Amino acid sequence: MNTSPNEIETRLTEAFNSLLADFVDPREAFAGTDGQLWNEVGERGASPMAAERLADIRQQCRQLHFENEFAINGVENRTSYIVGPGHSYSAVVRKRTEAPDTLAGEVQRVLDDFLFENNWHDRQQEIVRRQDRDGEAFLRFFAGRDGTTRVRFVEPEQIATPDHERGNPAASFGIVTEPHDVETALGYYIDGEWTDAVEIQHRRANVDRNVKRGLPLYTPVRNNLRRAEKLLRNMSVVAEIQSAIALIRKHRSATRSGVEQFVAGSADQHATQSNGQIHQLTRYGPGTILDAPAGIEYDFPATGVDAQAFVTILQAELRAIAARLVMPEFMFTSDASNANFASTMVAEGPAVRMFERLQASLQRADCNVMWRVVKNAVAAGRLPTNVQDLVDIQITAPPLVARDALRDARVWEIAHANGLISPQSWSQRLGLDYDQEQKNLAMHRSSLK
Repeated sequence: MNTSPNEIETRLTEAFNSLLADFVDPREAFAGTDGQLWNEVGERGASPMAAERLADIRQQCRQLHFENEFAINGVENRTSYIVGPGHSYSAVVRKRTEAPDTLAGEVQRVLDDFLFENNWHDRQQEIVRRQDRDGEAFLRFFAGRDGTTRVRFVEPEQIATPDHERGNPAASFGIVTEPHDVETALGYYIDGEWTDAVEIQHRRANVDRNVKRGLPLYTPVRNNLRRAEKLLRNMSVVAEIQSAIALIRKHRSATRSGVEQFVAGSADQHATQSNGQIHQLTRYGPGTILDAPAGIEYDFPATGVDAQAFVTILQAELRAIAARLVMPEFMFTSDASNANFASTMVAEGPAVRMFERLQASLQRADCNVMWRVVKNAVAAGRLPTNVQDLVDIQITAPPLVARDALRDARVWEIAHANGLISPQSWSQRLGLDYDQEQKNLAMHRSSLK
């Protein structure tokens, strides 16, 4: 069967058109709403351009945290639920081990000194805020000769690859890792100077483990936050202008000079500004009735303001942002008119599940910090070298779900009476220091004698 050149050209054109129609550009995943492509924050994007793009995103999200009321509210609520009044840290003897009775107390004193010296509760809140704002938090540890440990923050901009390491893929984004294991950090370049990884704890957020740097919380919804802020501003400005104009008199057949004479004649007061312009002021008391002569009509522009239509659009934008945070809308907007706290903060609710995950992640990172503190005390001779084999550190986060306090107390009372829980665990559940309470009770008993 002979096929003409025209038929061959037609078939090839159809085949190519079909192929192009089904083609998906993988770069579309890295395109913003403005159509601009941005690099991956990973090994393949470990170029100066990728680092600059990441710094630009971080700066945008920082500005939102400083200026956008909705962004501030979202982060403050996340901090309140994740950290709350603060986590408690208790040193206990490990199960199935034999340790001196005083060892757990010695470790507890080391932890308490660290928590006090570093104002850990406030620092813990700042860690959460930095992770949400910058996508990461760098903690640097300084060990004293007496075994004390101090913690200071390192700004993300300080971590950068120096010029002499530009060609080393393992030193991208200022973090030097094993050549074939990006999860194992060897050191960090802080202001161009090498710092060993043992001195730094790097907490990343919103990225995979094989990505060196974190992404801010509001990265995917920063445009939504800007639109919501602008929409609210424009709504307020329009309403302010329209409400400022009490009424408009329409003179159907009068000339301009006639209107000016009418205004001057009906004015209650004349005010002269610094530029010489004269303003005619007329007072309208409550319940004023206007009698319009022939040819004059009165129009009230404020009656035409339909704020509800704009509010609906604003709520849609805020709902999209709340979805990113996995938070009920009222937690993000502070508008509880269409939400029920009791039905939201239940054990099965998505918000509670999310906060439990975030609390668990914070506890794991904090536990690493506390063991660094203990190791520094061991190096200074304050604790025995085998303390980690004998003592464990328990971290308790504040409860997320509102419970029946009387019912819970009864359950714990029954469990204690049957030897299932200790007084120490019961005190910890109540947020109390068992040893301190025992001392307080002893002082109380002695004062009664």
